[in-house]
Amino acid sequence: MGHDVTLYATGDSDVNGRLIPLIPRALWKEDRQVNELMVHFSELGHVARDADQYDIVHSHLDFLAFPFARSVCTPFVHTMHGRMDTVELQQLTLEYSEMPLVSISDSQRRPVPRANWVGTVYNGTPVESLPPGNGDGDYLAFVGRISPEKGLAEAIDVAVRAGMRLKIAARMPLENVDNPWVRLDHAYYQDEIKPRLNNPLIEVVGEVDDVHRGELLKDARALLFPINWPEPFGLTMIEALACGTPVIARSLGSVPEIIRDGRTGFACSSIDEMVDACRRIDTLDRAECRSDAEARFSTRAMARGYLAIYRTLCEQRAKSTRPDCADLTSLALGI
Repeated sequence: MGHDVTLYATGDSDVNGRLIPLIPRALWKEDRQVNELMVHFSELGHVARDADQYDIVHSHLDFLAFPFARSVCTPFVHTMHGRMDTVELQQLTLEYSEMPLVSISDSQRRPVPRANWVGTVYNGTPVESLPPGNGDGDYLAFVGRISPEKGLAEAIDVAVRAGMRLKIAARMPLENVDNPWVRLDHAYYQDEIKPRLNNPLIEVVGEVDDVHRGELLKDARALLFPINWPEPFGLTMIEALACGTPVIARSLGSVPEIIRDGRTGFACSSIDEMVDACRRIDTLDRAECRSDAEARFSTRAMARGYLAIYRTLCEQRAKSTRPDCADLTSLALGI
């Protein structure tokens, strides 16, 4: 949208702006153990040292950036991407009550309503690169991790009870990993998922890249999203909508904000309701799903939301009476 953007990230990142690489490649590609915390602290130290070069710094590192933001005069804004209902995080937002926070859904804010929320900006997806489809594949789709909170077991049960095929796009959980959450996912696969895969209606297609995810979603009758936790935002939902594919979801977390119930999908309270929703898919207009994604969840819509927040914060900092920032009189972002 015409602004100069500098991204602090890994060297293998593909960006249109200026890239400052902190490490050569993404951590998930490393075949050795990496102390992620040290990498992030090194990154934030670098950003703080360079901060006076910029009008604003936008952090996606959650609370890790809070102490660094206090040490510089350039305004920081922090997008919170995870759940906010832990006791420790609630205490932290009290300690750093001045930090400008952006939520990715209104529901994400509920556990900490008194935090310094400066706006909600929904995540965006490149709608123009996702192909619209008619659901000609005549199957349901599930895209996501195999973990208890994502509800794959429930998705399989819904498909079987509705008598519809289900294609599962997911990587198999890792085995023999020290991380307790990863071990929990593997146990969930062994105990709950593997026994359900014997049904001929169920097909595991494995992990998919951007192109194959689009193909999978456009040919699906609907996306199943039977989450078991208050998910702050579900990117898979907006990717499905961009393909014209309605979403049948459990009404938790951000689901009621993303899905227009009865128009772009069904927000359900039980498995029974989800089974019934599968039988009503044809009452939904796939063109409306696509147009809703274009209007609310495109990358341009997301950029407009953030630019409005940047303007406000830069104007506030230009009027700041903070003594060590008194000489900074022209911080407003030129738009």
